Amino acid sequence: MVLESIWFFLWGLLWAVYFMTDGFDLGIGSLLPVLGKTEEDKRVMVNTMGPLWDGNQVWLLSAGGVTFAAFPRVYAVMFSSLYSALMLILFALILRGVAFEFRGKVESPGWRKLWDACIVIGSFAPALLFGVAFANIFQGIPIDQKGVYQGTLFTLLNPYGLIGGVLFVLLFLVHGALWLAAKTQGELQERAASVAGKIWLAEVAVAVAFLAASYVTTNLYANYLAKPLLFAVILLTVAALFGIRLFLAQKAFFKAWFASALTIVGATFYGVIGLFPNMFPSSLNPAWSLTAHNASSTQLTLTIMLVVVVIFVPIVLAYQAWAYNLFKGKITKEDLVY
Repeated sequence: MVLESIWFFLWGLLWAVYFMTDGFDLGIGSLLPVLGKTEEDKRVMVNTMGPLWDGNQVWLLSAGGVTFAAFPRVYAVMFSSLYSALMLILFALILRGVAFEFRGKVESPGWRKLWDACIVIGSFAPALLFGVAFANIFQGIPIDQKGVYQGTLFTLLNPYGLIGGVLFVLLFLVHGALWLAAKTQGELQERAASVAGKIWLAEVAVAVAFLAASYVTTNLYANYLAKPLLFAVILLTVAALFGIRLFLAQKAFFKAWFASALTIVGATFYGVIGLFPNMFPSSLNPAWSLTAHNASSTQLTLTIMLVVVVIFVPIVLAYQAWAYNLFKGKITKEDLVY
């Protein structure tokens, strides 16, 4: 029971770290047509992500790998039930990666416009679909006793799922705009800060709507009501959310970005804590839900995996911290690689 619980929260942590790191990449890519007024602006935007975006994908692979190894039944049901949505996410992420590499290969406005569009699609679609997918998990997926999905892709596009999708998009847009404000200078920095402030207002409104809808639509608050101290997670997330506005007003853009990162992590754990011990709840019958206890691997597997994680995750964290520190400076014209 203890190992399953540990791995449940490690699973949630990996998703939170992925959303925190790759979130600003997805946000910047989505904002490319909004903030990229000139070709130089677009090149600067792409280069703020350039040294880091592929490393951020490690956390997505880790989250998927942990799901496969620690909770194989959840992996099997998730990747069959949400197959269409997850494949769309995968194709979009591949398209984005290809676009980063191909955009500067030919000196042609048409060529660049094509790959710019691919960057936007490959950034916006995953942000939206991740939100839709997790919101649907929060409210329950229509799976039967055998774990067979009783629905279609459009079943996921319900009001609560769409609110979750919009919330994720707004979280990542603000996160990306703040990263740009911290990494750039001049007019682009001013526009990024202005856009971050405007989108923040929408983010607060949708976050309130999502919290209210979660109370009506899901069972996420049961754990919080049973253990009121858990509400501290929500309060800290709200504090981080308003910290963004405070630091923006002070033009402390890196601090605002860290506040945004904490907001994303807190929002993820709001759902993870509310779900526990469910991982893939059934909306048809709660008894058919997949939990951390009935869908986990053997104790030996979980023990070996925990040893590996304790050894290697700090190494990965140290490397990524080194990489972020190495490229912490602002992007200038001289830094543009194409």
